[in-house]
Amino acid sequence: MELPALAALEPPVPDDGEGAAAGRRGRARAGGGVPGLAHGGETLHGGGVWTLLGDEVAAAGRTARRHVAVNLHGRGPASHRALQATAPGTLVAFGCAEAGHDGPAWDPGEHEVRRWCRLVSAAGGPCGPEDLRLTEPRAPRGSTVVVHPGAASGARRWPVARWAAVAAALAHDGLRVVLTGSTAERPLCRAVLAAAAGAGADVEDASGRLDLDELADLVGGARLLLSGDTGVAHLATALGTPSVTLFGPVPPSAWGPSIDLDRHTALWHGPTAVPGDPHGTYLDPTLARITTAEVLDACAALLAVEQVA
Repeated sequence: MELPALAALEPPVPDDGEGAAAGRRGRARAGGGVPGLAHGGETLHGGGVWTLLGDEVAAAGRTARRHVAVNLHGRGPASHRALQATAPGTLVAFGCAEAGHDGPAWDPGEHEVRRWCRLVSAAGGPCGPEDLRLTEPRAPRGSTVVVHPGAASGARRWPVARWAAVAAALAHDGLRVVLTGSTAERPLCRAVLAAAAGAGADVEDASGRLDLDELADLVGGARLLLSGDTGVAHLATALGTPSVTLFGPVPPSAWGPSIDLDRHTALWHGPTAVPGDPHGTYLDPTLARITTAEVLDACAALLAVEQVA
């Protein structure tokens, strides 16, 4: 969701200048990232350090004249201090008294995309939600539906039996259903595959087999993506692939699609007050309220639109 902000960092950087940005692991474009922006490899609370250079990519945390650091990780103070330790000439970050930094005020209810765009725009890097797009949507699309059942935390993982029921129903409708996930998520995908096969459905399992480019190619050409609230949903947004995303502890108003809303359906039955814990171990009760029937209804609605188009 930091893509627009990352892209806004790429233009006029002097040849003798550099910048470092703390941000969640990701790529600004599949397999490449923003030109001149490289992940430094050091993790920070699930995020990392990026370096932005004029002519070369330096090691994460390297200090240099006209060094600019940008915190796309959070509100601090730990992430602020990690960047302050690189002795930047300028730190672009939200205000944090604990870290002794004066910047724009943090709004806990703000959508993630708008949050990072506001931060970078305040520093003179114009960007907006429309910069999420990596490419124009492909057309025509085939019959592939990508189902991504995993998520980093148990709180955001919909039950295996429900994913299997959805995958089986779509396969029975004549669609090619492909499961995706990381190597660590292969057992989860195999469980979904076995349950779907038990229902007589022919489903493919690509978990642990795709690099970022291959995943982007699969998602970019898919007719539809189904997932929980996790990274691949944002990839679908960036590629213009229609999607159905299941939200639980965090509402779509914070982490959901912010462009092309007619292409993306966000399912959520949560309260309007305080979000749950997105890093929780156990299935969030809000996510548990989503039924297989409503997921299939959402799929049918988007597939019907795509068929007409």
